[in-house]
Amino acid sequence: MAPATIETNGTNGTNGTTPEKFILKDTFIENHRPLRVVVVGAGFSGILAAIRIPERIPGIDLTVYEKNEGIGGVWWLNNYPGVACDIPSHSYQYSFEPNPNWSNLYAPGSEIRAYLQMVAEKYGATRFIKTSHKVGTCTWDESSKKWKVEVTKTATGETFTDEADVLVTARGQLNEPSWPDIPGLDKFEGKLMHSGQWDTSYDFRNKKIGIVGNGSSAIQIIPKLQKVEGAELKCFMRSPTWISFSFGDPAMMSLGLDPTITEITEEQRLKFTSDPESFFKHRKAFENDGNLIHDSTLKGTEMQAMGIQIFRSGMEKKLASRPDLLARLIPSFSPGCRRLTPGKGFLEALLEPNVTTIFDSITSVAPPTGVILSSSSSSSDPGSSSQTTLDIDVLICATGYQASTSPPFPVVGRGGQTLRSRWSPIPESYLSLAIDGFPNYLMMFGPNSAIGFGSLTKILEAETDYVCAIIRKLQKEDYATIEPKPERVKDFTAYIGAYFEKTVYTEKCKSWYRTEGGKGDWIAGIWPGSTLHALEALRSPRWEDWVYESADRESGNGLRWLGNGWSETQKTGDPSWYINPEEVEVPYPGKPEDNPRYKARPWSY
Repeated sequence: MAPATIETNGTNGTNGTTPEKFILKDTFIENHRPLRVVVVGAGFSGILAAIRIPERIPGIDLTVYEKNEGIGGVWWLNNYPGVACDIPSHSYQYSFEPNPNWSNLYAPGSEIRAYLQMVAEKYGATRFIKTSHKVGTCTWDESSKKWKVEVTKTATGETFTDEADVLVTARGQLNEPSWPDIPGLDKFEGKLMHSGQWDTSYDFRNKKIGIVGNGSSAIQIIPKLQKVEGAELKCFMRSPTWISFSFGDPAMMSLGLDPTITEITEEQRLKFTSDPESFFKHRKAFENDGNLIHDSTLKGTEMQAMGIQIFRSGMEKKLASRPDLLARLIPSFSPGCRRLTPGKGFLEALLEPNVTTIFDSITSVAPPTGVILSSSSSSSDPGSSSQTTLDIDVLICATGYQASTSPPFPVVGRGGQTLRSRWSPIPESYLSLAIDGFPNYLMMFGPNSAIGFGSLTKILEAETDYVCAIIRKLQKEDYATIEPKPERVKDFTAYIGAYFEKTVYTEKCKSWYRTEGGKGDWIAGIWPGSTLHALEALRSPRWEDWVYESADRESGNGLRWLGNGWSETQKTGDPSWYINPEEVEVPYPGKPEDNPRYKARPWSY
């Protein structure tokens, strides 16, 4: 081992000057100095962080706080009847843990929840996750260069303060229920529930059921409740919506499968397990399909026009007996302006005699169990009076989540600025990952992180890789803080605005992609580009876009992290690692530029 201190003193300094005495840092160049990292949330992103951070960065003291009693995020919260993945499940999984055992192309929520639990246990993430721990105010302490994180144990009410060098929010965009603004809602004395806070013990048989909303959750709930014995449904829908064919249909047909049969038989699952090549081909078909329909999000494209024609035709066919209902449901905006949902069985359910569709707003609640409508709105009785009171037993608010907003807990950055105020009127960021004025604060599934089409989970993996790179840079190169330059945040904001001008997302519709509860003009929910565009943008950090503070306040030498001249590989690793087969990249013979790997995806620095 090299001596503990090595001094250099001579006359060969810069420009002939004598350099000041400099003492080497007695550590390996890898410099795995201890850092404390706190992650908030244990859904898809938080579980991934609890796998990749300890895998890649020794020396990290990691804790993931999760407010719920179990892991899974939105898949822990959502247990309403019919909850399922609305894109092919083989595109909604971690790339390193493909699941051959999905029972349906659109896996039920219980299977996704079990899958996440399995992955967390298999890869050791549960070691770092503390459930039933709710994060409160997070405050940046400028003197210590740390985050002070208030945490409450929900089971006991005990509160304590944690400290972190790096704070990562992985809370997702779909976890804080958004309740409708209905005067007197708190005075409703019947059963009141949100799709994200479902009461599985409630008996819906022989009940008068009101359902507010026609987004993804309502579209899955209505067909299930319509079949409940003696149930009468009143479906309150203020907005029209496109009902698309299932997203996996083209891929199913390319594989020679019947798109109308989404159940995956035991025989098929066994084949996926025993024949990896067949399973890989199956996965590739759905990934390719999701990535090649990006053109449908752009105004005036042939694919967008084709989508309108196909979706309209499908809805006309299913609602042929109810032209009045069709007229109210077909939107004036393009498909994709709000999230497209396949809606298996949804339109058919609306035709059943125990379902009434209502298109005007609930203006208020009439206690104990009444709701007052603004005007004639029943699709089956257009000539009714201008104000109607309906009595219902249970009111279900399938009204989504508070997406594209700051966390529900205060985040206080440098100078006392809150993230809520920083994000007014729009949630700005640098590549959806960070924000100036909030040092060492990183986001996974932050603003503009979701995607209209393609693999969301792969974007989350790319964000995790980026977060790991930032933490490692802080650790290895002895930085105390890192945050994006304000001008780069401004640049990304300008890019977002310019990009979405040409897309269908800015047409007149209410969507969780938008600010102001879905009514704003700014698109804050989804990435400004395709999934593959996002993966390339996040592939290699541009370190020149960041501002740093050194943790070495004594030497003044920005390269002191070079250590004592030794590598950790000489003591505890593999001293000849560079000839290991997995480390050697052999050039393509003859013409290296024809390497198929770089034809599939161009090389990046």
